[in-house]
Amino acid sequence: MRTLTISLALALILSGVTLAQTASSSATGQSQNQNAAASKSATKRRGAPFRATKEQIKQAQEILKQRGLYTGEATGKLDPATRAALRKYQQAEGLRVTGTLNRETLEKMNIALTEKQKAG
Repeated sequence: MRTLTISLALALILSGVTLAQTASSSATGQSQNQNAAASKSATKRRGAPFRATKEQIKQAQEILKQRGLYTGEATGKLDPATRAALRKYQQAEGLRVTGTLNRETLEKMNIALTEKQKAG
């Protein structure tokens, strides 16, 4: 009887250990799957960045000059002075302040988007 009790106790202990290992490896597998999914979504490629054309930049520089925010020439280049003026303009118009000519800034300035920009 004593041997039977010891055998049953050992069997219960071993089955408990096996269940614990199975649960642990299952949780680890789920964790690894979640990490892989998170990593995959984090490395998901973005579309091409929005880029203003030289002509759009010139138009924006003229508008910024008219509003007294920019004193340079309309060169069509996003130089530091143009970026600073864009930040002031965006702040004044309640836009996201980026210092770049993004879609919303061009639209607010009533500067036409290219077909490629409209599609993107």
